[in-house]
Amino acid sequence: MSTTHVLLGLLSQGARHGYELKRDHDQRLPGAKPLAFGQVYATLGRLQRDGLVTEAQRDRAGGPDRTSYALTDAGRAALDQWLDAVEPPAPHVTSTLLAKVTVALLAADADRARRYLTAQRQAHTERLRELTRAKTAPDATLGEVVAADYAINHLDADLRWLDTTVGRVADLHREAHQ
Repeated sequence: MSTTHVLLGLLSQGARHGYELKRDHDQRLPGAKPLAFGQVYATLGRLQRDGLVTEAQRDRAGGPDRTSYALTDAGRAALDQWLDAVEPPAPHVTSTLLAKVTVALLAADADRARRYLTAQRQAHTERLRELTRAKTAPDATLGEVVAADYAINHLDADLRWLDTTVGRVADLHREAHQ
């Protein structure tokens, strides 16, 4: 995820200070890892240095200074360029799940690999249930539904792969030990 571009996107709706940007990020991307305040302010510093944001206002309302930042024309152009760029499909498979299955087939017997795959399938299935409950909750926001749909589709693909792989364990184990 590009924190830079997410913050630019949030600022496209109007000037905000760091606390508001963190809050908006965490609300708008409910399935993402929450941003740390340090990450927000470090990113804002780089964006300001690069001319993509500017100080809009500095307030001191009974506490420390609060600086609001606004998107510049250059920031809007950078955001538009990022939004127009198609994300290429990942050229390499980088998955802990794939690595663990491969190592299980190399380091353990076929029965242990099957047990791992079965346990992993159970964990994926339980997460699918959690996400389905979350997205169908009466108070679910559109952002929560979209994030849940994304995760559900990825889990579904993992489950199909796990099912296919369980059927191939004996052959894969034999091939790994030739």
